[in-house]
This record gives sequence, structure tokens and C-alpha cells, in this order.
Amino acid sequence: MFKKYQKHILWAILFLLLLIIGVYNIPAVNSRIAWRIDDARARIKYFLNPPDEAVFQPGGATNFTIETAILTARAEMNLTLTPPVTEAPILATVTPTATYPSLPPTVSLPGVVYVDQHERWNYCGPANLTMALNFWGWKGNRDDVARVIKPGSNDTRKGFIDRGLPDKNVMPYEMVDFVNEETEYRALMRYGGDMSLLKRLIAAGFPVVVEKGYYERDTTGKISWLGHYLFTTGYDDTRGGFIVQDAYLRDKNLKPIGKNFLSDYATYQEGWLAFNYLFMVVYPPERESEVFDLLGPWLDVDWANQRALELAEKEVTTITGDDLFFAWFNKGTSHVQLKQYVDAANAYDRAFSLYANWNTEEKDRPYRMMWYQTGPYFAYYYSGRYADVISLANTTLNDTISTPTLEESLLWRGRAYYMAGQTQLAVDDYRAALKVHVGWQPAIQALQDLGMQP
Repeated sequence: MFKKYQKHILWAILFLLLLIIGVYNIPAVNSRIAWRIDDARARIKYFLNPPDEAVFQPGGATNFTIETAILTARAEMNLTLTPPVTEAPILATVTPTATYPSLPPTVSLPGVVYVDQHERWNYCGPANLTMALNFWGWKGNRDDVARVIKPGSNDTRKGFIDRGLPDKNVMPYEMVDFVNEETEYRALMRYGGDMSLLKRLIAAGFPVVVEKGYYERDTTGKISWLGHYLFTTGYDDTRGGFIVQDAYLRDKNLKPIGKNFLSDYATYQEGWLAFNYLFMVVYPPERESEVFDLLGPWLDVDWANQRALELAEKEVTTITGDDLFFAWFNKGTSHVQLKQYVDAANAYDRAFSLYANWNTEEKDRPYRMMWYQTGPYFAYYYSGRYADVISLANTTLNDTISTPTLEESLLWRGRAYYMAGQTQLAVDDYRAALKVHVGWQPAIQALQDLGMQP
């Protein structure tokens, strides 16, 4: 009897599967359940292979031979490593000794339009940049920003709500470039900021965006570290904190609660440490001279990078515990900004050794670090340590993320493959980067440098 109906049962199962697939691909349905499927997939992978247990072990310094020098020179001539950050031309005179009036104890800038990052994929960057632009009267929204800086892929997702799903992070330079190239406003970013500078800018009417780290329980239930942008629009010395617009925070009913949120100074500072005290200012071009005057010595990029290095060198001798990893990482990042790549590589080596010995009893290792910051790739690549670039990218792509969709890691691994003589693997990585971030200029340029079309 079973054999008689077996064929009909198989056809019924096939029809049901096709129906499920068809319903899933209806945009309205897909937008509601796709994130649940991706979340389930990530939970399974993270359960089987906990990402915080993945540890990159640097191979160590490379002896600079004539061959290495030739390869490095070849790379510098043939590869465009990062798109330039477009900034306003620096016309003001840097005055490190400038004095400023005393600041009021409390400032809360009016006219802030709160924008959350929810009901979209990885929208922290677009939401915060939208708030920074809306403050000055820009009429666009977070999707207008994402359409340019977070386009995602043309062939992996349907429906506008899924824009940029594979792209886990928007880099600061992408946000600055969007403002300077796509709007009538201006933007600049610097490393090595401090709270007094932020207060001075805010008191003068210029809110700032900072990049910071924070801890929360992730999909596995563990206390995990993530990176985050934070639009800072005021401060209150009487309550001891900055007034921020946190695009992420929600209550237990999933209602956004990040508007005018008070972030106490200690927590703010600790989180800011993880990103080398990076800050970004968006402003109207007619008020540029005000911003330049307020920045003082930070107007000079090299001065700011040197200051960030000095801060890191001080903190590697004063910070204890797991946060020492961030201090050494910052030291490497500052050396990279100053194009001191061998020194940067040595600092990153130290940071990764601390990472390997992280005290995991209280918190997981910050395994997402390379999702947000790519300084180690610069350092190892320009030190001729191509094997370390490949190894770090493999660890990042294969062990710290549910799917290998970090365009920066793909690009750098491709560059290292090319330098190691594995051109086809390099091409494969460049094309994979373009599937994550369609139209991404660094990957397009890398292919064109090889005489290939994207």
C-alpha cells in the first residue's frame, strides 16, 4: 500500500518545498522572517564554533630582503590601498596654544532629530550619519545614506529592507566621504580626541559622532563586545555624562529608548578607548572656520595622529586587565596612521598576544575587532608579512563571523595572495568583496590593476 502512494507523497513533499521557497521569496514575507533564519544560522555556527575562541597567532617579523623590498615597492605602485578621505582643504592656521572660554556645566543642543537603526540590517552607521546631517537641515534619511555607503549586493537579497545585509560595518572614512561627496555639507575625522575637545565643540553648537565599543549579551547568551557609533549632542557635568542619541538601545518591548540618553563619562571613555578616540564632525561649509578654530591643534592630521600615539604609549604602561589589548591595538593604529608600519606590526603583535591570554571568565574576547578596524592588515602587508595578512584574514572570515562577508578582509587577503604569487586566489577574493559591497572602488581598482574588469 505504501509503495502505491510513495510517488504521490514524494511529489507532495516537492510541491511543499517549492511553495515554502516561493513564499519565502515574496519581499513582504522575506523581510519579516529572513533575519530569523540568518539569526538561527549564526546561532548554530557560533554554538559549534564559538567565535571568541578563535585566536590569531602572528608569525613574527619578516627579514627585509631585496626580494621583499621589490615586492613591497611593486605593491605600492600597483595597488590603491584605501580610498582617500575627502576633507575640506585646511586653510586655517593651527594654534596649539590657543585659549578658549570656560564652558558651561551643561549643554544640550536643540533641534536633534532622533533616528534609530532598527528594521534594517547593520544600520548603525547610516542612522548616526543621518542624525548628524539632519541636525544641519539635510532632508535625506538613513536609506539615502545606505544606498551609497552600504549598497550590499545586487544578487543576494530582495527588498529594500535587506539593503546591505552582508556588509557588517560602515567604515568612518566612508561616512566622511559621503558627506563631502554626496551632500552640500562638510565632514572631517580625527584620532586622539579627548572629552574637553568634545565639550568645546558641542558647546559651540557642533555635535560629534564617536566610534566606541560596548558589551552586551549576544545571540549565544554570552557577554560579548561590539563596535558602535554614537551621536553625541550634549553633556551634563552635574549628572556626570554625555547626552547621546543611541540608535541601538531598545527596551524589553523593542521600543527605542536611545534618544537623549545619558552615557556616564567613565563608560563613554572606556568604550571610546577601543577605537583610539576617533571622532567625526559634520558641519555647514559656511561655518568651517569656526570648526577649525575649535579643533586647535587637532586640525593638523599628523599632530592628531601623533597625539593618539602618545596617548597609547602612556596607556600601555598604565592600563591593566583586558583593556590593555585595546591600548596596544591603538598604538599599532597610530603607527599605521603615521605610516610607521614595522612599529605598527610590532604593536599589533603585542595586542594579539594579549588577546590570546584574555580573561574569558567575565567577558568574551572582542572577536569582532577586525570587523571594524583594519590597521593590522596595513601593518603586516607593508612590513612584508603577507602570510600574517592571509592568516589574520582567514581567522576573521572563517572563525569570527557566520558567513565570510567582510569586504575589507577579503580585499586584504586578495592583496596578500597576489604578493605571494597566487593571482587567481586574489581575483577570487576581489570578486567576493564586490558581492558583499557592490561597486566598491578598492576592489574594482584591484581588479583593474590586474587588467581585469569587475
